[in-house]
Amino acid sequence: MKNKNRKMQFIVIIILIISLLLLSVCIAIYAAGDDEPLFLPPASEETQSFLGQEPVEPVSEIMTQVSETEYTTQTQLQEETQPQTGSESEIQSHENMTQVSEIKNPETYFTTSPITDELYERINGCSYVENDDIALEDLRYLQVLHIGFDGETHVGELIVNAAIAEDILAIMRELYENQYPIERMKLVDEYGGDDELSMQANNTSCFNYRTVEGSDNLSKHSFGLAIDINPFYNPCVRSYADGSTKSFPEGSDEYADRSKEFPYKIDKEDLCYRLFMEHGFRWGGTWKSLKDYQHFDKAVP
Repeated sequence: MKNKNRKMQFIVIIILIISLLLLSVCIAIYAAGDDEPLFLPPASEETQSFLGQEPVEPVSEIMTQVSETEYTTQTQLQEETQPQTGSESEIQSHENMTQVSEIKNPETYFTTSPITDELYERINGCSYVENDDIALEDLRYLQVLHIGFDGETHVGELIVNAAIAEDILAIMRELYENQYPIERMKLVDEYGGDDELSMQANNTSCFNYRTVEGSDNLSKHSFGLAIDINPFYNPCVRSYADGSTKSFPEGSDEYADRSKEFPYKIDKEDLCYRLFMEHGFRWGGTWKSLKDYQHFDKAVP
């Protein structure tokens, strides 16, 4: 009986010892907290691969990569939202509005149509005013393709007299086919009907109901019978009695000397000149007292 009691006492002691050990382990786990597993060291790349896990990059490297990404993104946003200068903004805006990415059938872009009510709203009170000299029914709206100074294809627009509409379409079509550069071709209304501003922007245009500079006489542009091509590089040069000259638009003086060679110059060897001559136009570059190198016009019955 005594042996049996001793045996039970021994078992109880063993159980107490085990309980104390388990209690010690629990206390140690609690003291260690949840930050890291208690008995498992961080797995190496080899261990992670073995366990079928992707290697985990160190936290410091991840933070560095995120910071670099944020910096790159912020820099890109700053560059994209950086204000452009007036001329840069205008050029970019024009390119976005008129550039054509893919031309499947160029012929469909060379069109002529009467002045619609919508177009009338654009030009009324600007390039067109009610008058007794030219009626809306005598004008035509043209859309054409042209190669810009950026080497890309753009859609241009012109308002011309109905009597020369087919001539202008044919000339512009051939200029386009020969990759002849025309920087921009917008209605002068985009410049408030201001011929000077349009020329400073090197804008090719035709109709504008206005008088000749320095006179009360109506310009050929008032009837849609004249067109100015790349006007900044082909200025109008007026000579005065004292021997002095003045170039229009302002800032185009360096292109007044036609003995110099420079891009976009119209002369008698130029394709633009030859095409307009073939269609019965006259060139302002051959006038006596005034040299208007940008200007072509045609007399009609």
